[in-house]
Amino acid sequence: MDLDGTLVGRDLTVRPRVVEALAKMRDAGIRGCIVTGRMYRAALPFARHLRLDAPLVCYQGAAVIDPNNDAVLFDRPLGSALVRELIEVTHADGMHLQLYRNDEFFVEERNGFAAHYARLAQIEPIVVASLTETFSRAEATKAVVIADPLDAQAYAARLQERFRGRAYVTRSYPEFVEVLDLTVNKGTAFAFVADHLGIGMEETLAIGDGWNDHPLLQAAAFGVAMGDAPMELRSVADGVVGSVADDGVAEAIERFVLV
Repeated sequence: MDLDGTLVGRDLTVRPRVVEALAKMRDAGIRGCIVTGRMYRAALPFARHLRLDAPLVCYQGAAVIDPNNDAVLFDRPLGSALVRELIEVTHADGMHLQLYRNDEFFVEERNGFAAHYARLAQIEPIVVASLTETFSRAEATKAVVIADPLDAQAYAARLQERFRGRAYVTRSYPEFVEVLDLTVNKGTAFAFVADHLGIGMEETLAIGDGWNDHPLLQAAAFGVAMGDAPMELRSVADGVVGSVADDGVAEAIERFVLV
């Protein structure tokens, strides 16, 4: 399950019907896995609240971490040369850039975009004088550009063209453009978790709501899109359920899992 826009809305609350459906799923011996773009420590409280002990897919699949002991099972950062190029490009374009390393996120200014992200993640940024200097020779788990939704849509297309064949560029929330290692996505990370647990992909179902969930739904045997997902996602889904406000995850579990 994706987290933001799927398990929780912008109020960051898991609705009671969803909690109950997940409990019934656990009682039936079915594992639940959170697959999110969030940082590990921003996702962990939800896994613990819902008692989901499968490895957590974080950073759009760039890291897979065991919530039981914090062991890193998979880690695939964005290379340092690409990080430096991305800093240069976003600086030249006047865009707000966030870089992630060691489960922290770094910005050059705590502006409205950084504050918006901090509120959703419940984690404060580390403000540095220069991302160029801080990441001069460093890899980054991922990079995020934040802009108004229409600007983000256009900028995602710009970065996809610029880094075609060299990095994976996707969108999560309409205002977030995320850049990762070319081999990273939610689908490959979900397959890694299934293999780690000894579960065949033919026994999997995935639920998501965003453009970044496209690989996740395609990787699963049965893909479910939330009702307010973009058409690009709903068109590849095997089923469509209600939005977060309509307890879409609970509907998916009741209709397609507990049968």
